[in-house]
Amino acid sequence: MSAYIIRRLLLVIPTLWAIITINFFVIQIAPGGPVEQAVAQLEGHSSGIMERFTGGGQEVKAIEPGENGSSYRGSRGLDPEVVEAIKKQFGFDKPLLERYADMLKNYATFNFGESLFKGGNVIDLIIDRLPVSVSLGLWSTLIIYFVSIPLGIAKAIKHGSRFDVWSSAIIIIGYAIPGFLFAILLIIFFASGNYFSWFPLRGLVSSDFDQLTWYQQILDYFWHLTLPILAMVIGGFATLSMLTKNSFLDEINKQYVVTARAKGLDERSILYRHVFRNAMLIIIAGFPAAFISIFFTGAMLIEVMFSLEGIGLLGFESTIQRDYPVVFSSLYIMTLLGLLLNIISDLTYTFVDPRIDFEAR
Repeated sequence: MSAYIIRRLLLVIPTLWAIITINFFVIQIAPGGPVEQAVAQLEGHSSGIMERFTGGGQEVKAIEPGENGSSYRGSRGLDPEVVEAIKKQFGFDKPLLERYADMLKNYATFNFGESLFKGGNVIDLIIDRLPVSVSLGLWSTLIIYFVSIPLGIAKAIKHGSRFDVWSSAIIIIGYAIPGFLFAILLIIFFASGNYFSWFPLRGLVSSDFDQLTWYQQILDYFWHLTLPILAMVIGGFATLSMLTKNSFLDEINKQYVVTARAKGLDERSILYRHVFRNAMLIIIAGFPAAFISIFFTGAMLIEVMFSLEGIGLLGFESTIQRDYPVVFSSLYIMTLLGLLLNIISDLTYTFVDPRIDFEAR
């Protein structure tokens, strides 16, 4: 098994390199880079912002459109020296391939540099936002699993019954409702004050969180998480419930279950001592992948709507601002975590069922 793990870990390197490389060159050709963003800020704000690039001792001269010959749209009216200072500030005075080589070298040592617009170290920004995204992803995944698995088993046992039909209808309706739309409804009814004001509108904790006792802090934490998590899980039950149901139905119809019944075992023993382990193999092994999926793809709009400072919101804001260090760093870390969790998913198969041997393949 160790040889298999080593091979998978070695495959992470070229996969990560390919993803980062493709995204680097695609983003470079996209219009409206960080230099243009900074130039637009300089033209739309006071000279105090210009001092960031001129050092406060250089006079910023206004020039006629087209006089400076700059290739950046929106740079008309700025001194060419200011534009060059901006390019140097962001590292765009270097050739494209040199910037690419520097990025690979820095990322290999987990040196992500400084944010172009937010200020501060990129890794510190990500670490500060991580608790929010982990909270949303972890609790949403656990709730979906703890509800969907018993529901799927019950649907398999009562296949074709009224319970099966009505529960399928309910989870399909929930699956059809977009999470952000359900979040709007939750805010209107339970947080806006138009109907009720039971839950907070923003933040992960209250402003006086540090003054609360430990149990009050726990209650305050979950009080703030209630609406965002409800909005995230509304569409998450359908897939896992149906997967659990179909997996159990497939196992129940196999020969070893018929043999167990012929030996006189009761249905409960057959279900939980024989069927459960085989039927749950694909479901349990998929937990890491399910967590990373909810963690990275399901939280951005929810974070925006509930003003939760998470990685999803950070990535969105950085993309709008063309804050390349934050964009590439977030992509790098997300991709690396996703690849590692895929390996963990494979290892979970062998933990659930030791008969599976990836190394022998």
